[in-house]
Amino acid sequence: MVGSPAAAERADVVVVGARCAGSATAATLARAGLHVVVLDSARFPADTLSTHLLWPAGVAELSRLGALDAVREIGAPELTHAYAAGAGYLIETPFPEVDGIDYTLCVRRTGLDHALVRTAGEAGAEIRQRCRVTELVWDGERCAGVRYTGPDDRTVEIRAALVVGADGRRSTVARLAGMATPYESEPSGRDCYFAYWRDSAAEWRSTAAQWREGADLGTAFPCDDGLLLCLVQPPAEPGKLRPGDAERRYAAALDRIPPLRERLRGGEQVGRVRAATGITSYFRRSSGPGWALPGDSGHFKDPVTAQGIRDALHYGRRLAEEVAPVLHDPPRLDRAVAEWERHRVAECREIYHWTNRLARGTAMSPLEVELYRAATTDPELAAITTAIFSRTRRPADLYTPARMARLTTGALWRHRRNPAPVLRDLVHEITTGAREFHTSCTTLRAAPPSATV
Repeated sequence: MVGSPAAAERADVVVVGARCAGSATAATLARAGLHVVVLDSARFPADTLSTHLLWPAGVAELSRLGALDAVREIGAPELTHAYAAGAGYLIETPFPEVDGIDYTLCVRRTGLDHALVRTAGEAGAEIRQRCRVTELVWDGERCAGVRYTGPDDRTVEIRAALVVGADGRRSTVARLAGMATPYESEPSGRDCYFAYWRDSAAEWRSTAAQWREGADLGTAFPCDDGLLLCLVQPPAEPGKLRPGDAERRYAAALDRIPPLRERLRGGEQVGRVRAATGITSYFRRSSGPGWALPGDSGHFKDPVTAQGIRDALHYGRRLAEEVAPVLHDPPRLDRAVAEWERHRVAECREIYHWTNRLARGTAMSPLEVELYRAATTDPELAAITTAIFSRTRRPADLYTPARMARLTTGALWRHRRNPAPVLRDLVHEITTGAREFHTSCTTLRAAPPSATV
């Protein structure tokens, strides 16, 4: 439905959602001299459900955006040490350097998002809070703007050359554009529960730590205000959460991970347990005439690898850089947003598959155990493992044919009295790899066919 042009406001770009992807897009566009209006239903500062770890590549994105100083003022400690324990083995490494940044940050979303919103506003974007988008405005098949309801309950229409839906997994823009259903998805084998703790272990305040015990995975990330983000991802349970389930499952998972319980010793839980269940990783079609979907609105990965904030910042910025020079040339704009989507899919396919493997919700396999064992004495192998999370190395760099042969040989030697589990694991890895390759070559080729301009 198209409203009256005479009654409409005008902007170059409307960004729906002011958090990571939205602020990155808006700040970059505004610095290019464009009139950008950002709409968000929240009033900042405002919290949101998120595990909020930024690997060095994510911190580097804050620096590129001009937001790092504001985020650093929140007071989260620099995490310079990576610690991963499983099956009796321990991998300890420094973090890889990205643009001169060799540390990780864990910043609670209330402060992080407020800093990003301020950065976008200072760059020249117009931030409108407590505004809920209700309609997209169409000019034939082209998205030409939005209608929204503001805090005074008045409906406002804004016409724009581009509408950016940076409004999360339950994206209103994706739904109104008919793209709510992913074209590729993978349910997680894990649920996610987390809470904050008053951290009493000063010796751990520079360490980002992960433990795997059986099928459970737990992490401890020091964050701002002297707190610790403690997250557990046990195997997923069916059904909706009932009152008290999150607290019970969180406590039970902690009890199954004794080293994590020990990490919390002397601390005090602050606030309630938060939960994310029924998690699904996905790709949605993310571009079309006059619209685009950066951030979780278009692509989401299980939180087990903590990639969401980095990708939201990175691809929000990249979208803005691609469209700014061609914004008012519709054919070139359509090609630019389609090409931006193709790049994101191509760059995220491998980490998407890697994340889905870690989200299987099963105990460490013989080959995973052998990887941990080998990494304890092979600094290069340990460094690659850590660097994958920061996107400075690829999973393919870890699982080369030669390295896989060595891991398989080592696992078979250690299971020589009963090699069946190793052989089953090897068959499973081969079939999983074949399925991932097929998905990458079909569903996840550079972009879905319908996105081609």
